[in-house]
Amino acid sequence: MVTTTSVDLTDPALWARPDIPELVAELRAEAPVHRTDTVDDGPIWSVMTYRESADVLRNAAVFSSESGSLLGAGVGNVPVGSGRMMALTDPPRHRELRAPANPFFSKGGVRGASRSIADRAAELFDRAVEQGEADLVDVVSALPLAVMCDLLDVPEQDRDMVVRVCDVAFLGATPEERRAGHQQLIPYLLHQVMLRRSDPRDDLISMMATYRVNGRLLPVEDVVLNLDNIVVGGVQTVRHTAAMGLHTLVNRPDLWRRLQRGEVSMDSAVDELLRWTSVGLHTLRTATRDIELAGRRIRRGDRVAVWVWSANRDPEAFEAPEEIRLDRSPNKHLALGLGAHYCIGAPLAKTELSALFTAALEKASAIEPAGPAEYNRSIINFGLDRFPVRLTPR
Repeated sequence: MVTTTSVDLTDPALWARPDIPELVAELRAEAPVHRTDTVDDGPIWSVMTYRESADVLRNAAVFSSESGSLLGAGVGNVPVGSGRMMALTDPPRHRELRAPANPFFSKGGVRGASRSIADRAAELFDRAVEQGEADLVDVVSALPLAVMCDLLDVPEQDRDMVVRVCDVAFLGATPEERRAGHQQLIPYLLHQVMLRRSDPRDDLISMMATYRVNGRLLPVEDVVLNLDNIVVGGVQTVRHTAAMGLHTLVNRPDLWRRLQRGEVSMDSAVDELLRWTSVGLHTLRTATRDIELAGRRIRRGDRVAVWVWSANRDPEAFEAPEEIRLDRSPNKHLALGLGAHYCIGAPLAKTELSALFTAALEKASAIEPAGPAEYNRSIINFGLDRFPVRLTPR
């Protein structure tokens, strides 16, 4: 028997409902895998449990990323970057595209930048505390944008423009506004790629622009597409996780005090807030052959959506998953992926999140809501558009 859920998990409004934990838990308990009829993407398989989600994410040979890694493209539409972008390729091509970027995101590479990242985060919260009131989404967004400008070595005279364009691309109120932002960002990246292909420096754009696979430079279009993908992923994941994480801590003063008193390590707290927020709600794959998954017959060409938010709350994988345990160990959450597509920027993202949470704790004795938090409308990076707060200095 095929279990078909009438709940359309691709409805962004669903994820802001206060009863979403109970609803998802019911679906997960009913069956690990559901047939879901969606408004925009037609029928998909929804994977709700941790074990089956991990099986899908690990098996790139059977569950491919090439036809799309995210819902929303519509039935039968293959993304422009298919086979050309890290997010839309499978091994071995995926490894080839990751190779030039790896040194910039490795633990060793990030370690050298950790001090400047911490200093930047401290400055952001110094200003916020001085103002007394601030939108925490704006406060935390500034850090990943600045760090990304450093990685790309964006010239100082261009930084205000790049930050402004990225603001529109990532924070625009409508899909049209966000597309317009990307349409400005991509020509800028193209211009920089061409400049650095002829005059390379020690930065991410130069490394990607001059990287050779089997003796050949990557096509310029592919370099630009991958850089855009890196910028989007690097900024969005940190922005939404930081804002949602702080929203959690502000509404749970007991957790805030535990962190301020140093009762739990920041590293474990970051991992638990990544698990708890799971801002990247889903990951999409397409079956390359017929296969059985949790008793369901998946046919070649079927699309399979791993609902990371649900997997990260599976009681079969996490003890008391509906509790926030900042010292949870082990914590093998899927918030940053698994397998070949494990987030290339994971060490950097964790460093930035640690810096932002630490700065908030060190600079403010308390943070209180100054108005209702507003959720965005997205199943790609689910988070907050606004979070007005009052900050009390330490």
